[in-house]
Amino acid sequence: MTHRHGLNWDKAQAVLQRERSAFAAKMPRSRDLSAQAGQHLLFGVPMHWMNDWSTPFSLYVEAAKGARFRDVDGHEYVDFCLGDTGAMFGHAPEPVGRALAAQAQKGFTTMLPSEDAPWVASELARRFGLPYWQFAMTASDANRFVIRWARAATGRSKVLIFNGCYHGTVDDVFVDLIDGAPVQRDSLLGQVYDLKQYTKVVEFNDLAALEAALQDGDVACVLAEPALTNIGMVLPDPGYWEAAQALIRRHGSQLAIDETHTISTGVGGYTRAFGLQPDIFVIGKPIGGGVPCAAYGFSAELAQRVQAAKRSAPPGHSGIGTTLTANMLSMAAMRANLAEVMTEAAYAHMFQLAERLASGLREVIARYQLPWCVTQVGARTEFQFCTTPPRNGSEAAQILDSELEQIIHLYLLNRGQLITPFHNMILVCPDTTATDVYKLISCFADFVAETVA
Repeated sequence: MTHRHGLNWDKAQAVLQRERSAFAAKMPRSRDLSAQAGQHLLFGVPMHWMNDWSTPFSLYVEAAKGARFRDVDGHEYVDFCLGDTGAMFGHAPEPVGRALAAQAQKGFTTMLPSEDAPWVASELARRFGLPYWQFAMTASDANRFVIRWARAATGRSKVLIFNGCYHGTVDDVFVDLIDGAPVQRDSLLGQVYDLKQYTKVVEFNDLAALEAALQDGDVACVLAEPALTNIGMVLPDPGYWEAAQALIRRHGSQLAIDETHTISTGVGGYTRAFGLQPDIFVIGKPIGGGVPCAAYGFSAELAQRVQAAKRSAPPGHSGIGTTLTANMLSMAAMRANLAEVMTEAAYAHMFQLAERLASGLREVIARYQLPWCVTQVGARTEFQFCTTPPRNGSEAAQILDSELEQIIHLYLLNRGQLITPFHNMILVCPDTTATDVYKLISCFADFVAETVA
């Protein structure tokens, strides 16, 4: 018998084969659509990473509303993935739907501001504490633009990131630490120049490494998640951000906080909840209720430097922004979502359910004496294959087990529960119910009972 993370691996493999067969047997329409897609879609899917799910072929969605979705074969699911935060506040929120329908009768995009723009900027300033804002279509774009603005404003060329960070598809951040040395990520397709020339990478929670990387005075900005979220969740040590911010200020760099994922912490994000004071703030996909959009804000001091850099530059395209940026549809969606969906009451409900979920997962883990732990950032919960939560990206990477993750994910999916296709992240939204959470915990417990060593 082979043991793996406290489970009987032979049993887990048998469960996988059974669950793949069960999925295939009840999904004839998804199977047919997958076959059709293979004729004209590269890799058989609209985006190649849609093949990263645990299913033997793609699961096709017919409709999604609130905390639930229905596939084309008529099966209903409780969605704990929620578009990996794109639908963090539920699918198709009513206020956002109404705003989109109304705006659709008045126009989609004009490359001119709508009356929603100043309201949204004012609300962002109120929530997140930075007075000046710009917009993008995705958080990836926002982070690209932020790096450009920081370099232009400071005259410095380099960006500093944390090992294991996630900032979308920004080329500059695809540098890892391997045995303490920076290495350009092998998976970055088509990259022809050395990113390490302009990107520094250090471990999260390592203040000495951060100071050493900053001391040359060439780092324009430190681009950071307040807690790592895509390598498996990694929380900051107590006092880490207070000390890190002091170091960043002392060495003249700008702190850019990307809260696209950690907005799960509350209406003002992790920044407001824990008193961070970034120079730049990025928020992406959750802010528009599922409509593509993002925003990034500047401190008053940095805003002055950014505007001066632009005004002193030669005329012509800045390389920042697209013609669809801040279109009227996305601005209407952001206004409705901020005003009526991302509310204190919604977060209170989400926090209560996330606490129940975390407690329930911990109880199952303790009952079966698994060497696992549970980590939580507000409405975002994750179980990890280690006894204590990892402190940095290297530790988090070492405990990932994509094979085991996919077995668990497929087991849950076949019982009407969807979690994210990578690591074990689970989100609740304002439409999630206590019954939904208890059912997920029960299915998780059933899997463990079947496979425990």
